[in-house]
Amino acid sequence: MEEPEAAGAAAAPPGLRSLLPPREFLCSRKGQLLLAESVLSFIIFICYIASLAASFMMAPLLEFLLALFLFFAYASKLNEKFKGLYWPLMDFLRCVTAAIIYFAISIAAVSKYNDGASKAAGVFGFIATIVYAIDFYITFNDLVTFLKQGSSDSPEGHKSE
Repeated sequence: MEEPEAAGAAAAPPGLRSLLPPREFLCSRKGQLLLAESVLSFIIFICYIASLAASFMMAPLLEFLLALFLFFAYASKLNEKFKGLYWPLMDFLRCVTAAIIYFAISIAAVSKYNDGASKAAGVFGFIATIVYAIDFYITFNDLVTFLKQGSSDSPEGHKSE
């Protein structure tokens, strides 16, 4: 009689557990990068709210929301369900623009403002720039592989043969 109770206690409750991403996605490189981008963007957003450089708070908020959306989209495999969008290209463009924007506002926050929250936001912004740069490098390699694969299937490639 104790065995069914032990089996029931070991099973995950279906309520809140269904909202969490699968463990294999969290352990993947893309899952860890998206999680790091979300956390860093949220920390930078909080730092900018508390600083004199509050005019910079919109960029981290947008990047946080985009990273969070892509995190849950990849975790729930929306990229496999919606084939009309090329997800790596969208992710590549997001990472490139985020790295450039974070680098620019971090330089401005560190050099222009003297309060501690602005300096902290700038330092976290430089760390986020590195994380986004790593992500767009990895995504760029996926894009190059896709384009090489697509160019060999093109009719122009068959004409030259």
